[in-house]
Amino acid sequence: MKRLISKNMVKVNENLLEKLIEIRRHLHQYPELSFEEFRTSQYIASCLEEWRIPFKKIGETGIFVDIVGEKGEGPTIGIRADIDALPIQEKTGLPFSSLHSGIMHACGHDGHTTILLGTVYMLNELKSSLKGRVRCIFQPGEEADGAAEQLIKLGVLENPSLDAMLALHLWPHLPHGTVGVRYGAITASCDDFLIEVRGKGGHSARPHQAVDAITISSQILQSLPTLVTKASNPVEPVVVHVGKINGGNASNVVADLVVLEGTTRSVMQETRNRLKEQLTQLCENTASSFGGKAIVDYKLGHPPVINSDTVTRALEESAIELFGPDKVMQLKEPSMGADDFGAFAEKVPSTYFRLGTAQDHKPNYDLHHPQFEFHESIIPLGVELFTFVVLSRLQNGVEK
Repeated sequence: MKRLISKNMVKVNENLLEKLIEIRRHLHQYPELSFEEFRTSQYIASCLEEWRIPFKKIGETGIFVDIVGEKGEGPTIGIRADIDALPIQEKTGLPFSSLHSGIMHACGHDGHTTILLGTVYMLNELKSSLKGRVRCIFQPGEEADGAAEQLIKLGVLENPSLDAMLALHLWPHLPHGTVGVRYGAITASCDDFLIEVRGKGGHSARPHQAVDAITISSQILQSLPTLVTKASNPVEPVVVHVGKINGGNASNVVADLVVLEGTTRSVMQETRNRLKEQLTQLCENTASSFGGKAIVDYKLGHPPVINSDTVTRALEESAIELFGPDKVMQLKEPSMGADDFGAFAEKVPSTYFRLGTAQDHKPNYDLHHPQFEFHESIIPLGVELFTFVVLSRLQNGVEK
């Protein structure tokens, strides 16, 4: 079938690229933490106003833009970019390093935001070739809990309902300009737990008269890995991790309280539900067997991101057509990292993909590292891919 949308139509010109680099550097210099992105939101709004593109605010710092096509009715496609930064002191040495002490765009969200702004500009320029509409969502608070859920509750997926969604994440584990796609689960859920282990305090000289919360906690710590090794499918990735322990007051006192904090991660919703139940049971039963008590506060966080086959196929085919087959690869395994885009993917057929940033002969620091950075030549590639997949495939319906 002959394509009406050519690769040349979505090419980012030099003037737009210069503006996008300016945008990225401004965002990088003025990062803001989750739900504090007031200046970031104002700056995004100022760019849209400069381009005379209407937008709407959602929540305190969220923004979305609807690009309505001029070719008639069609589906509504969503594209999301996260806009928040991390509490990390930057050590990149970039001339446009963060001016906010202890805050840094160490996860590439400045790149995501810039790419989506470029996509808004391109789609607005090409709306005479667009059917339906594209809703571009600038989402706050991805690094915190519940941001995507909050926007969903505020109606970002409604009026009209979205038929498909897209999101990307810059990825230092793939070569620069490579598109990484995956069918099914691409990121894990991330749920947090806090365990209060309660015993009975006493003198270390008379341990038989006390119930040692530290001993109980050590037994729980040794038993928790069995939720992965013995209670989970061995071919399914699962993580149960304790990252913080607090308990005891003196070397000669039997502790009456220990607090353990950790996280669980899985790529299947059934496993996620099971982990909550089994972890709670294990802690309560272990504590009880020693005469103590365990109280588990298990907090559901981000769900796994499960990619739709149809939307992922559209993305993969578009990337191959745009960049060539050697620049597109299917990821062999999901990441056990999390992204709250999973909340959108639960509601709307979606795909979440990687855009590689690793460069030869140069250190490639991981996400959330104080020296993480990316080359700005990746920005137009993201803009062109988003624009091309919408215009060449998704505007005719997800099922096609």
